Amino acid sequence: MRRPDLAPTRRLAWLYSSTVQRPVFAALSALECEIGASLRPGLDHQVAHTRLAWWREECARTAQGSPTHPLTRELAMVLAPLGPTPLAGLAGLVDTAVWDLSCATFGTRRELTGYCERWSTAMVAPLVSLALPAAGAEQARALGVGLREIELLLALAPDARAGRLRIPLDELERANTVPESLAQPPWPAPLAQLLRERHRALRTALGVALEALPPAARPRCGVSSCGPPWPARRPRARRSACHRRAARVTIKRHSMAGARGARPGVSTHSAPWRARTRV
Repeated sequence: MRRPDLAPTRRLAWLYSSTVQRPVFAALSALECEIGASLRPGLDHQVAHTRLAWWREECARTAQGSPTHPLTRELAMVLAPLGPTPLAGLAGLVDTAVWDLSCATFGTRRELTGYCERWSTAMVAPLVSLALPAAGAEQARALGVGLREIELLLALAPDARAGRLRIPLDELERANTVPESLAQPPWPAPLAQLLRERHRALRTALGVALEALPPAARPRCGVSSCGPPWPARRPRARRSACHRRAARVTIKRHSMAGARGARPGVSTHSAPWRARTRV
């Protein structure tokens, strides 16, 4: 299967997804990108709203089993054995895009959580249903909310420069931080502390959500752990590298000795190779 063109974090998630989930994950990410194209700078505002209105209708058609776009047709085909439920919340991608187009702010954490829930219902619920058809909607929602907010925090500064604040206003007020400071890191100490605490809470919640899933449905990369998703390099490989360096030094020494004292075509020193006779 050809690797899709994804952002680095999404590419890593695709890499550690099962072979069954990869086509769905790639199609959902491509669909999110296509819908998000309505937010690109310079696009006429009316054109953006028209695009999003069409996509909302397309998501409704997909949920009813009548998609027309290639991406939604692919999603419907792969998820057809599970029925219409996994794609019932696909319009959540349009809801979040409309919110971002208007540059609306989150007044409270409840509003931010609702935003992340819409995204989770569209992006994460189909994947959880595919891996674990018996899983409840609450499990998928909890997992997706944490993942989405982490993504938002990772893009905090560029989103703020685009007019999209990803921290609730009441939390900024309690931290004595003006919204404009989000766009200009390094952030003041109160905001940095707020972000550290939020990252810590999200990682804990994400670990709890993953532990609630059966082992067979958990990601293979171990998202809940602090270690890297790849195995540590074994000491044997490091020794091999040292041996290769020593071999290069030995070859260089023998070559220099031969150049100083050897007659053409005759080796005057012991070496693991024979000198070639020059013609």
